[in-house]
Amino acid sequence: MPEKPRPSNDQPRWLTPAERETWQQFAMMLHRLPAALGAQLQQDADLSYIEYYALAGLSDQPEHRMRMSDLAVLANSEQSRLSHMISRLERRGFVRREPDPTNGRYTHAILTEAGHAHLTEAAPGHVARVRDLVFDVLDPAELDNLRTAAERISERIDHWEQRK
Repeated sequence: MPEKPRPSNDQPRWLTPAERETWQQFAMMLHRLPAALGAQLQQDADLSYIEYYALAGLSDQPEHRMRMSDLAVLANSEQSRLSHMISRLERRGFVRREPDPTNGRYTHAILTEAGHAHLTEAAPGHVARVRDLVFDVLDPAELDNLRTAAERISERIDHWEQRK
């Protein structure tokens, strides 16, 4: 997707009032939605938002295993932060670590049976909250627009990250 051209005088392109209102609402939602989902997960499953998504990410993988570096990308977390979180999940018996059998320089996080069982118990409440907060308040056209907007924004982020 091409970038919008900047004005020739190189002045900032300030947001219009409508754009500013949209941005403020969007930014507030970005902040509040994970907090609302995290509160439900904490109360119902004693899991943080990121812990749930790390366990869910592992559950989607073959043999419920993934390199820690790939899990950090999936969880949008720094390696050190992810390592601390995996240590907490290990103490609870939800995850274990093993060297990558194909390359010993890497470590795999592996979802245990106990972790999978806990995730399976937590999922219905989490999905119900996601449905309540997002899907039940939008009609099908709005959902299509939301998906399209999210895809386009993600593509633009990927574009800028590749330029680094």
